[in-house]
Amino acid sequence: MSDNLEATANGSHGADDADLAKAFQELAKGERTAAALENQLSAMEAKIEAMLAQAEKDQKAIEEAKEQAKKSQQSVETSPSAQPKGDSSS
Repeated sequence: MSDNLEATANGSHGADDADLAKAFQELAKGERTAAALENQLSAMEAKIEAMLAQAEKDQKAIEEAKEQAKKSQQSVETSPSAQPKGDSSS
């Protein structure tokens, strides 16, 4: 009967080792997956930052162009040649 107990004990010990090995394999797989996701997120973050920088640059260029157009319009309106002909107010 003690032989039966030893066989059962050794058998369950082997199963525990197999379960532990499987757990470590799954853990390693999870770590690889996490590393891959982290790399993908880093790449996406870099792309988003580049897009944001470009958007800010474009917005600044638009604002500068609007300001330049406003100044150009004001200088045209205030120039003597912009006065209507026949205006005898002078």
